[in-house]
Amino acid sequence: MDRTLAFIQSEMRRQLAPVYSPRELQQVVFELLEHFGFTRVQVIAYPDAKLSETDYEQLQLMLKRLADGEPLQYVVGTEWFMDMPFSVCRDVLIPRPETEELVRLIVGRCKRPSPRIADVGTGSGCIAVSLAKLIDGAQVTAVDVSASAIEVARRNAEQNSAQVEFVRADILADNQLFVPSSLDIVVSNPPYVTETDKNQMSRNVLDFEPHLALFVPDADPLLFYRRIAELAQQWLKSGGMLFFEINERFGPETVQLLENMRFDNIELHRDFYEKNRMVSAVWNAK
Repeated sequence: MDRTLAFIQSEMRRQLAPVYSPRELQQVVFELLEHFGFTRVQVIAYPDAKLSETDYEQLQLMLKRLADGEPLQYVVGTEWFMDMPFSVCRDVLIPRPETEELVRLIVGRCKRPSPRIADVGTGSGCIAVSLAKLIDGAQVTAVDVSASAIEVARRNAEQNSAQVEFVRADILADNQLFVPSSLDIVVSNPPYVTETDKNQMSRNVLDFEPHLALFVPDADPLLFYRRIAELAQQWLKSGGMLFFEINERFGPETVQLLENMRFDNIELHRDFYEKNRMVSAVWNAK
């Protein structure tokens, strides 16, 4: 059995060519082999190096999952976010670069010492963990309806040495949520993909990422934003800030929602693709 890196790369390209573009495929090859301890330099410089038989068998299973369309991040079990490794599986969404922009926006706007923060719909915990690590003295509470997601987020907090409190709750149904009051910041990247948008989504997202964390009804696309804004009115101290990641199609509507709910200093922010992606607002108790 030929287990050299040269042969393995050839096999990987052959098996995965129907799934990835040539440019994507090279990146996948490097990341898969890195999972087995080979740096990119080693992959290029030592084509005759070999995988062990055990690793080779594991690689074949991983290639089958990739050929079936499963995202690479789920197959290797890790995605990097804000220069930190996060464990991911099909119980949580894969962290995206756009959400890193949301984290950077919050870090840049947060001027209060040791702020109290709630991340609603934490998923993998990428926002909560990042804020706990990047803002000195931050006291972060992360909320999610999914027990499985909470466990993934808890592991990510532990592996990145972040202090985060976790609360399992259904924000649409629970009126009494165990979240600290007098918060400085409420942040959420809630479900915002409408059922109509499904037709434009790639198969690897539709077939593998959790629909609970993705979709909202066409009839009420701002369902979660409205509810989280209501909770923010209860939780935030005067002058506290609310941050959302949003559906690019509903930027003005989200701004209007917050205006109607008497938030101040509402701003619509674009991402690096120049799409409406974030909204920030201030709550001044009246």
